[in-house]
Amino acid sequence: MLRALLPPAPSEAAPPVPAEAVAALAQRLEAAGRARLGRSLALRVVDTGSCGGCELEIAALEGTVHDLERFGLCFVESPRQADVLLVTGPVCRNLREAAEFAFGAMAAPRWVVAVGDCALDGGVFKGSYAVEPGGAQAVLPVDLVIRGCPPSPAQLLEGLLALIEAQDVPPRGRRASPGV
Repeated sequence: MLRALLPPAPSEAAPPVPAEAVAALAQRLEAAGRARLGRSLALRVVDTGSCGGCELEIAALEGTVHDLERFGLCFVESPRQADVLLVTGPVCRNLREAAEFAFGAMAAPRWVVAVGDCALDGGVFKGSYAVEPGGAQAVLPVDLVIRGCPPSPAQLLEGLLALIEAQDVPPRGRRASPGV
């Protein structure tokens, strides 16, 4: 009787994701990472002042739908262990040094990916006194830009795959970090 008085919990159905497409894309990613690096691909996310939307989509890569750990893609907590630096959000003036320090701590080969429109050019925060003009490419040597506000997990996966499958582009060398 009490159940009749309570409405059902509001929830949305998960977006339709073709499991075969995700599995094939992730397998290509693992194979390309092992061929290029000899091991799985390690990612480090650096939030340089975002609203959190891109981080939610990046976190979805670790969820039950995509579950990329089983394919060898892993997120690491230290830039010293990372191959790819994912920069999200507009580069705020107070976080510029942190982004440069994280990049400087990475060993070669290393890549930088600007995730989302804010990392590209500041997005909706462009022109603010607190945001570095020019986006992440003005601060770091960006190898790939994944557009979107925010980009979907499938777009993130496709972008990472394109990055490591680009065999003709030599990886970036080690650059001295400021203050070290």
